[in-house]
Amino acid sequence: MPLREEWEAQGNWLFRWRSYLPIGLCLLFAWAIVDFRYAGEDHAYQEALMAGCLLVSCSGLVVRALVVGYTPKGTSGRNTAAGQIAEQLNVAGMYSVVRHPLYVGNFLIWLGIPLFFHNAWLLTVFCLVYWLYYERIMFAEEEFLRRKFGAEYVHWAAQTPAFIPRLTGWQQPALPFSWRNVLRREYTALFGILMAFAGLEVLEHAIVERRLEIETQWRVLIPLAVVVYVGLRSLKRHTTLLAEAGR
Repeated sequence: MPLREEWEAQGNWLFRWRSYLPIGLCLLFAWAIVDFRYAGEDHAYQEALMAGCLLVSCSGLVVRALVVGYTPKGTSGRNTAAGQIAEQLNVAGMYSVVRHPLYVGNFLIWLGIPLFFHNAWLLTVFCLVYWLYYERIMFAEEEFLRRKFGAEYVHWAAQTPAFIPRLTGWQQPALPFSWRNVLRREYTALFGILMAFAGLEVLEHAIVERRLEIETQWRVLIPLAVVVYVGLRSLKRHTTLLAEAGR
């Protein structure tokens, strides 16, 4: 098989199984936490680091929200496990500054966790794994878009970076921002971020101090996260309150 077709086939396969990538990353993080120590050997420094890492992860959620909030139905940003879906090429909003904004958001969401461990080799391995995994997926998606939209795609891709967003060139989307669309599609990501860092909070005390402790802020945030998650999931599954035409 020619290399171009092989890479595309690999990308489509990896896309279908992308939900299992977190399992491998969690095994990697589990290995790192065995020798975990507080940053600067000081719990206060570690708490400040955790706050910064949480902000990094939340910035990834903001990126995803900017994509989802403006994305109309049937555009190049709505691929599924069944395959690529695109009735029109999305070139506005986040897609006007980077070609794969959802994967940029995913990277930032995950990046907060290896940063928490303040371990250079872990951060390096994480970046390599993410790059190698998603490079094939992005290649497969771009091959589909090139075939479907031809010169329109080539023109957009020639002036829009693949992964590192440019700081200029934002084009306002035709549709207004939809909070309902964001809440319907991103509540799981928010819940995952909060629960991941709550788990890290518990693990850091257990590994370093050999005691089980949940600090006050997490005693508030964990129940709140559960309530929000259950509430939004129920609204999505059993009502039309979060539904919006054309999204």
